[in-house]
Amino acid sequence: MVQKYQSPVRIHKYPFEMVMAAYERRFPTCPLIPVFLGSVIVSEVASEDGARRIVQRRCQLHVEAPRILKKMAGVEHVYFVQTNTYNWKDRTLLIEAHNETFESRVTVTETCCYSVHPENEDWTCFEQSASLDIKSFFGFESTVEKIALKQYTANIKRGKEVIEHYLKELIAEGICEIPRWVPPETGAQTEYSTLLCAPSLRPSPDAGPDLPPPSDCSPVEGAAADADKLDADYIERYLGNLTLMQESHLIQLRQWLQETHKGKIPKDEHILRFLRARDFNLDKARDMLCQSLSWRKQHQIDYILEAWATPACLEEYYAGGWHFHDSSGRPLYVLRLGQMDTKGLVKALGEEALLRHVLSINEEGQKRCEENTKIFGRPITCWTCVLDLEGLSTRHLWRPGVKALLRTIEVVEANYPETLGRLLIVRAPRVFPVLWTLISPFINENTRQKFLVYSGNSYHGEGGLEDHIGKDIIPDFLGGDCLCSVPEGGPVPKSLYQTQEELQNSGPISLLAETIYQSANIFQGEPHEFFIEIPESSSVITWDFDVLKGDVSFNIFRSKWLPRAADKSMSASAPSVRRVQLTDKSGVLGVEYSMVEPPLMCREGESIQGSHITRWPGRYILQWKAASPISGSTLLTVDDVLATLQGSSNKCKIMYYTEVLPSCDFRGSMTSLESCQSGFSQLSAATTSSGQSQLSAATTSSGQSQLSAATTSSGQSQLSAATTSSGQSQTGSLISR
Repeated sequence: MVQKYQSPVRIHKYPFEMVMAAYERRFPTCPLIPVFLGSVIVSEVASEDGARRIVQRRCQLHVEAPRILKKMAGVEHVYFVQTNTYNWKDRTLLIEAHNETFESRVTVTETCCYSVHPENEDWTCFEQSASLDIKSFFGFESTVEKIALKQYTANIKRGKEVIEHYLKELIAEGICEIPRWVPPETGAQTEYSTLLCAPSLRPSPDAGPDLPPPSDCSPVEGAAADADKLDADYIERYLGNLTLMQESHLIQLRQWLQETHKGKIPKDEHILRFLRARDFNLDKARDMLCQSLSWRKQHQIDYILEAWATPACLEEYYAGGWHFHDSSGRPLYVLRLGQMDTKGLVKALGEEALLRHVLSINEEGQKRCEENTKIFGRPITCWTCVLDLEGLSTRHLWRPGVKALLRTIEVVEANYPETLGRLLIVRAPRVFPVLWTLISPFINENTRQKFLVYSGNSYHGEGGLEDHIGKDIIPDFLGGDCLCSVPEGGPVPKSLYQTQEELQNSGPISLLAETIYQSANIFQGEPHEFFIEIPESSSVITWDFDVLKGDVSFNIFRSKWLPRAADKSMSASAPSVRRVQLTDKSGVLGVEYSMVEPPLMCREGESIQGSHITRWPGRYILQWKAASPISGSTLLTVDDVLATLQGSSNKCKIMYYTEVLPSCDFRGSMTSLESCQSGFSQLSAATTSSGQSQLSAATTSSGQSQLSAATTSSGQSQLSAATTSSGQSQTGSLISR
């Protein structure tokens, strides 16, 4: 398995030239990094004007490994080849390294880059990425991987400290400024790099240990520039102290979302919750987060606080509310479940209204966490709940009420992981174990570990509520001095009950019945097609869809005629799905219909947005087709064969929304597919908010770092390729990837 590491951007608040002088002092040996035994220069090439210099070194490292492993491997030290490409004109240093020892068994690559801060030319940015691929190692692959990761993370921690140490050493020697590179005068030859390599700027230790002859290696030029970066200071300030691998997984998941979910990147703390919920397993966290993002988009959860008006019945009889904060600064929610008439609330409002209310509480909790993070000056990502069970009895075990509770727990667990910091259950009666037996299987193990249960009056004194909540905040009904405004609950009047027919008409929990998204199952050999009638040229067909299951191919066609079963009353403002397949079966490509955009392959978990500017009026078809299981020499699996034979087996599933806009209302990006009638105009605003927008908040007048050039405040994707002056469709308009 390939292990990858991606660092956040680390900032040195010194000019690039000073940092380079400090960096040069790490060679040929560096006592501050004990595993680095020494290095020799293999080759050195400089341009005539001195603007570019390439230095290749062979480095010797000591690896702390079990003696038996070293004996089996037959080596005491490990050798790496490092290529440094200095560009004094652009003020960058690209460092590329790979292992020479065991290169046929283990592949280690590392890329680092020093560059000028995009908003402060007197500061220097540093970032690095690495990968480890152990193909075989005498049966000790797992052990070698652990040793490599341990030593690598230990060295990364020292990297910034080493540079800072040598910077202070330079300043102590009176070197506070190094001139920048300037083009040489005509006919003159200068080597700017010699300034940084002069004896006055470098230490004079021994040349280091003798190294074996180097293997053939040529420098590699260029490095991929990443446009989406997180700053290390920002992570520490707003997200907390993370290990190096946790930082790496956060950045990797965020970059993956940036590539596949253009325009809908959640905040960084939101991404981090899903990583924590899956113990920072990147694949599991990605799957969980993608499902949650699709759920949020389908049901427009981003707007629930604005759209959801709490019914009067809930305001009076729902015994729960926010109450200051706990001793750690976390928002505090108090719920008097024992005083609530759960049966009455379900009969009066139905399951959906109760679920909406619980979701609005969770959304409000996240909002309060962000506010408390700013107030207390430290990351606060979860809240505390006090659950008062006084009054809990067998009436709370009413079957429909328990069913609604289990459904609520299921939805919250899937979409709000790691938002509960502590659950303090007080005055638990004898019936509580029965209720706990019913609900505990639906609660994640990590969440269950946050529960503290107090029976009777055991919540007073040491080890009780005061360990988690200040004395001045404990509610009065729990023996404290603080007046709590949480409703007392009580029986819901039967006059407020809905009839059985009214409750049935509310249907299953759909959260927001007015969702603009539709779902479709796609079977092998049976594509899903969406027909649209375009009355005039230069209209814009827009789409937004998520691939929930399987891989699909997305195409757009223009048809000269409609299948007979299609309704002739189609309108561009409200297109509808037709269950008739035109392509392949009802017509001939190039005769009855033509392809207007190249097919686009979409992978499971991806979110695709795009647009097509129509050149002619007519009938257009959006088609989603299950990707063929045959790829090159890949053989069909048993599951593929069974899925093909069984027509009822779902091959793929998508969730989509499409809309036609006049060209005058189209502005060329996902967040500006706007008109006064456009559903996108409300959809895009909240779904594009990125945690990177907080990066600027981390940059105060005291000089904390920002990277606004690399991290946009919204993570919005631009689709300007879709809007050309001629109105012709562009291939790039299909997606923002």
